[in-house]
Amino acid sequence: MAFTFFGLFSAKGYKDLTVNEFEAMLKQDETVQLLDVRTPEEFAEYHLAGAINIDWYGEGFAAHVQAQLDKARPVMVYCRSGRRSAAAAKVLDGLGFTTYNLKGGILAWTDAGKKVTK
Repeated sequence: MAFTFFGLFSAKGYKDLTVNEFEAMLKQDETVQLLDVRTPEEFAEYHLAGAINIDWYGEGFAAHVQAQLDKARPVMVYCRSGRRSAAAAKVLDGLGFTTYNLKGGILAWTDAGKKVTK
């Protein structure tokens, strides 16, 4: 069993976080890697500050992840509504990353009045 900042991981291997939990972890853990899995066009419109973009729909998603992210550091992943990022989180978990998914995606983030950047 793996323990995390917010308790036990579920059987799915990654942990879904609410907007407030996601924000708190971003603020408290300077080692996290923030991953936006939306398309480059969506990313260019707006994204969370400090995020890197690896398109879930792009060719070679897993290879790009392994080349750009550090398995020793947790990954916090989001997309538009949480569906793509949940799928990506499952892949990341399978690759050996400690992964957290933003429940509701960036839509939930902006609905909660949280900041985004361009």
